[in-house]
Amino acid sequence: MTETSTRESALRAGPLLRGGDISVVAVEAIEEDNPGKKIFVEDHRTYVRVEAEGGLVIRRATMERLLGRPFTMQELEVNLTGYSGQIETHDAYMRWYFIKP
Repeated sequence: MTETSTRESALRAGPLLRGGDISVVAVEAIEEDNPGKKIFVEDHRTYVRVEAEGGLVIRRATMERLLGRPFTMQELEVNLTGYSGQIETHDAYMRWYFIKP
């Protein structure tokens, strides 16, 4: 489930992506890779903030399938202008998460 909303929770984690084709597909991949999560998307044209309580994951395989071509997580990193929470990167996925203090 995707919602457009203002930031109202400090417990959310997720990417801040440069606007463009990769961010459009990344939002779709994130929705697919996080079933049942309430995902908040703020589209500001030049950048897109995507967050969910506790965090999100995006998988390279999902991006490849949606793009119809090979994809590396470095392509996503180039479009990642920031993030909320902590981040874990791997060549097969990227994960944003929040650890309560």
